[in-house]
Amino acid sequence: MVAVKAHEVETALRRRPSDVGVLLVYGPDAGLVTERARAAAESAVDDPADPFQLVRVDGDALAADPARLIDEASTISLFGGKRAVWVRPTSRNLTPALDLVLKADPIRDALVVIEAADLNRSSPLRTVCERSPRALALPCYPDRDRDLGALIDGTLREAGLTIGREARSYLLDNLGGDRLATRGELAKLALYAHGQREVTIQDIDAAVSDVSGLMLDAVIDAAFAGRRAAADRDFQRALTDGTPPATILGAALRHGLALLTARTEIDGGKPLAAAVAGWRGLHFSRKETIEAQLRAWTSEALARAITRLQSGLLESRRSPALGAALASRALLDVADEARARSARA
Repeated sequence: MVAVKAHEVETALRRRPSDVGVLLVYGPDAGLVTERARAAAESAVDDPADPFQLVRVDGDALAADPARLIDEASTISLFGGKRAVWVRPTSRNLTPALDLVLKADPIRDALVVIEAADLNRSSPLRTVCERSPRALALPCYPDRDRDLGALIDGTLREAGLTIGREARSYLLDNLGGDRLATRGELAKLALYAHGQREVTIQDIDAAVSDVSGLMLDAVIDAAFAGRRAAADRDFQRALTDGTPPATILGAALRHGLALLTARTEIDGGKPLAAAVAGWRGLHFSRKETIEAQLRAWTSEALARAITRLQSGLLESRRSPALGAALASRALLDVADEARARSARA
């Protein structure tokens, strides 16, 4: 059985045994899943631009024709050399296709990389990979502060920039949980600060607005303020921008939990201003918005909203194809609750 822990993934990729010919890359961080899957597939061949060396396969097409995976993996490259088969995500079951590969004779000079959404422990695809000595199951979870810190330092160093401790901490608070989106925001920041030596908080405010920043703030604040139409509009914009539905719901859930923590402190006698002042990573421009939400929501109502968001997040991960619809329903339910509370007030 080969079960890799999240913090061991990079090491496992570097030290992959030669007899391991299948990589299952999965998890809730869709950006990191894609980044690692692409890196693994491209590094396995001499020329990633050669479609005969790096074969991209749609997951839905593979589910409809399971034998295609072993056919692609067993095909000898036209001009020799190694090959890689990169399978893109699907909500359909790929286990039959993978079974054919793992039960056949070991494939030489080929690597199969399967990109998947978040998979629970009982997932057949994850189970078959974790039980096979010829496969690695590689989980991808949102970056921790340490991982984000290393990514920030590396990206800015390559751009010839430095960042102070306070600005670095502020940037950490304003970067989200999706690796590709984070890389994009850091690239924008480096471009914005080009020509200067050090990145400042003002630079971050001007340049950074990723999945957990201004775009998601707009969705979340509209939902918790009961502005149903605005919540739906901004949710659709976030989807169009490439933000996964689970990422949006995850951000809304974290916001709800933060509100509940602050609301509980207020119920215990803490002044509202003090509770808001202790809110980690809160931009000054949202201070009045958060204060209004804390006045409108009770602890009991927030607990119900959190339960609804948790349920929506779980359902969206179980059914990725329905993720957008499930996430939208959960957010609009929160908006309806907020609007109903305003009407009663």
